[in-house]
Amino acid sequence: MIQLEKVYTGYGKQEILHGVDLEISKGKIVTVIGTNGSGKSTLLRVLLGLLPLWDGDIQIDGTSIKEMGRTEIARKIAYLSQGKNVPDITAGRMVLHGRFSYLRYPRKYRETDLRIAREAMKQMNIENLAEKQMAELSGGMRQKVYIAMALAQQAEVIVMDEPTAYLDIGQQMKFAQMMKSLAKDGKAIVLVLHDILLALQISDQIVAIQEGGVLRRGTPEEILESGIPEMLYNVAVRSCRTEAGLQYYYEMSGF
Repeated sequence: MIQLEKVYTGYGKQEILHGVDLEISKGKIVTVIGTNGSGKSTLLRVLLGLLPLWDGDIQIDGTSIKEMGRTEIARKIAYLSQGKNVPDITAGRMVLHGRFSYLRYPRKYRETDLRIAREAMKQMNIENLAEKQMAELSGGMRQKVYIAMALAQQAEVIVMDEPTAYLDIGQQMKFAQMMKSLAKDGKAIVLVLHDILLALQISDQIVAIQEGGVLRRGTPEEILESGIPEMLYNVAVRSCRTEAGLQYYYEMSGF
């Protein structure tokens, strides 16, 4: 569905990504991990057309991103950025923002847009929040609203930068369930996560980025066996098999 081929980009004269290859498929969760400054957010920005390609290519459903405008990309890829400000609007209006790429000037919502927004809120089980101000909601509820906004965008790919940063443990578990459900429905999910245990638990593929290049890509088991967590974060991660499947934990020996 999305193919990155030898992608180079950066800021000003500073090259950040060096020949990155990546494939993103429908129904899969791809998680990008790496230390601060490794190029994770830059990777998302070039994927979204927010940074120009210096070299290489990005193809979405066989069409080069170089031939696509921002509106066309927005209809293909929904983006939830890191550290979003809380807008002074209701949750229902926030979800309707997902329809912007389908509106002509002057922006006026059609019955189709209202219906799609309602369906997105129903899918996230937040219909009762439509008239609530975003500032009144908990971090977990706001995240559901943002995801509903992405669903209203009707994009086949949902990209999120550190989506669990402000969520407590319980909310993180619910978030993981939501991501698996969306992938099961055929969405392609791309996440940037610092939480390596969560990445191992929910991902179909993990891509480890280091100094602007792909250090390793593979299944969670392959990433764990390769020692990537220790290499990147200097922590030991282990797994054990339970009735619920493989579970991951930090080894605390020496403390």
